Amino acid sequence: MTETSRRGFASMDPQRKKEIASKGGRAAHEKGTAHEFTPDEAREAGRRGGQAVSRNREHMAAIGRRGGEAVSRDREHMAQIGRKGGETVSRDRQHMSEIGREGGESRGVKAEEPQMPPPQGSDAPGGLR
Repeated sequence: MTETSRRGFASMDPQRKKEIASKGGRAAHEKGTAHEFTPDEAREAGRRGGQAVSRNREHMAAIGRRGGEAVSRDREHMAQIGRKGGETVSRDRQHMSEIGREGGESRGVKAEEPQMPPPQGSDAPGGLR
């Protein structure tokens, strides 16, 4: 086996690397040689970073689950969402009538056929004479 060197930046512990890198960043700013992002450059860098992260489907699913869990703990918020959805759906009269029919059918209640009123006249049974 070969022994690796204990010298150099790569062999340092992460905290020590962070301290040294931070000093270098401060020195560059003081000297005026540090890169300052324009708003357009920062926007583009953020867009590229977002694209790279969003390729990881498992990571994005985990983020969505955590967000959904956090939101669903807020009972008042969830109730508000439900009320809003119920109000929207109930405005659709056709949809509501279908729901009512399906509910009745599931309970074994059949929708009654509309009945025609009895014919009126002297010749009709039970009619006027």
